[in-house]
Amino acid sequence: MLVKISICIPAYKRTAYLKRLLDSIAIQTFKDFEVIVSDDSPDNSVQVVCDQYQSKFKFLYYKNEVALGTPANWNLGISKATGEWIKLMHDDDWFANENALAFFAKNTFKSKFIFSAYTNHYESGTTKEVYLSSFWSKKIVKEPAVLIAENVIGPPSVTLIHSSIKEQYDERLPWRVDIEFYNRVLKETGNYYYISQPLINVGISESQVTQSCIYKPEVELPEGYILLQKHGVKPLRNILVYDAWWRLLRNMNITSKKQLEQYGNQSWPTVIIKMANDLAKVPRALLGIGAFSKMLMAVSYLKNKKFIS
Repeated sequence: MLVKISICIPAYKRTAYLKRLLDSIAIQTFKDFEVIVSDDSPDNSVQVVCDQYQSKFKFLYYKNEVALGTPANWNLGISKATGEWIKLMHDDDWFANENALAFFAKNTFKSKFIFSAYTNHYESGTTKEVYLSSFWSKKIVKEPAVLIAENVIGPPSVTLIHSSIKEQYDERLPWRVDIEFYNRVLKETGNYYYISQPLINVGISESQVTQSCIYKPEVELPEGYILLQKHGVKPLRNILVYDAWWRLLRNMNITSKKQLEQYGNQSWPTVIIKMANDLAKVPRALLGIGAFSKMLMAVSYLKNKKFIS
């Protein structure tokens, strides 16, 4: 390996954000790294910014003649890496302080999958620190599919992954892409190491993919079907996973096999169809009461568990 850590940055037009990230890289006390920018922009604005940093650290720039989109552009940048460790960084995220990369580096002997706490920075100017709770810490190893209930790891920018892990981000999943990737990585490693100090600042804006995908059946259901194809229905034996699917169907008002089939596929697993049918039996107003919905979910789970194998 040529360097210890490859920092891979998929970029698209947002030059002010990119400059903030590159400035945070330039001040890192840990220096055994390279930076790889894979540029999806239709113009040369990103390249102009990158040119300003070529003398500050090892820098590789790749221009995509045809935009690859998310997450194919992530995979391209990673494929160019020469480091022992891969640090994917979104262009609107940045290191929290000058020692952040050093904290990651000094813990690399503890697992091949490392992630840290982080701080969300909202457009309004408010911030929120995000930590992994003890409730989730063991559950994500025992059944990685629980990440569909809540992404308690965070965005890819908070992770550091050993290059021997050859898993790629599934390019069919612009919305659930990170949790599905973590699912496979956790299955391969069987463990992780968590740094409880916020080392990454995460930029949160209304323009992010989250805002355009959440609870949209045309997005959620095709991606959900792919998750079931890849990982099977067995994870639904975990009630947290079952509950996540229950809430997903409930919030999109999916209450029939016909609706499921409308968004992408004709062969949904029996347990998902049964779940939709159970939702159809309950008045919408009652489903809006959290405690009542949770009780109905538990009844549905016990009734349909025989269809999960």
